[in-house]
Amino acid sequence: MKKISSLLVFIFVVACSKSDGENPNSGPEAINSAPTVPLQVFPTNGLLCTDIPLEFRWNSATDKDGDAISYEIEIASDASFNNILEKASSNGTKKVVALEKGLMVNWRVRAKDSKNEYSDFSPGWNFYTEGEGVVNYLPFTPTLIGPVLNTKVDGSSVTLEWSSSDVDGDNLVYDIYFGKTTPPALVEVNRLDRTLVVAIEIDQTYYWQIVVKDGNGGETIGDIWKFKS
Repeated sequence: MKKISSLLVFIFVVACSKSDGENPNSGPEAINSAPTVPLQVFPTNGLLCTDIPLEFRWNSATDKDGDAISYEIEIASDASFNNILEKASSNGTKKVVALEKGLMVNWRVRAKDSKNEYSDFSPGWNFYTEGEGVVNYLPFTPTLIGPVLNTKVDGSSVTLEWSSSDVDGDNLVYDIYFGKTTPPALVEVNRLDRTLVVAIEIDQTYYWQIVVKDGNGGETIGDIWKFKS
């Protein structure tokens, strides 16, 4: 009888211990999803803006978790967004920002949910703020098309490709810098096409840069891009 009582006590203790150790609320931790990327509406890419202050507008992002969404807008003087002129937040899909006149400006926007999860930034758009007495505006900073920045390319040659525009509608020409050193060397002047095929060697890092000119004295120096072979 004593042995049976001891066994019952042991079973009771083990059962209680197992029950106490279980967490009825345990399970995989919920993963928070980032909001979708908002898309710009205004000012449009390549626009000459006459209104100062300027109202920036974008489309609403969505969040599949149903979290509240706010937005962060960045305005920079360069296409790489290294030189930020303004950074502002908004709970809605628009924001009024006062900018100086006569600037070439780049802007982008991203969404943030209430759990501080960010979406990617929207693509950068550029525009001008109208200046007083400005006769000729500089061309917009060249935009990289290919090869994609920091990627590896195969073959014995590669096509450099870029884009640029001018708010005055001037005909643009390009100076191309290319080589294994940075800053790269000048290889062609006043090119009309926005592509150039260059020879490359294997296991090398190449740097290249575009300077765009509008024929009226306006000149804009682009970023230095690179790729590997």
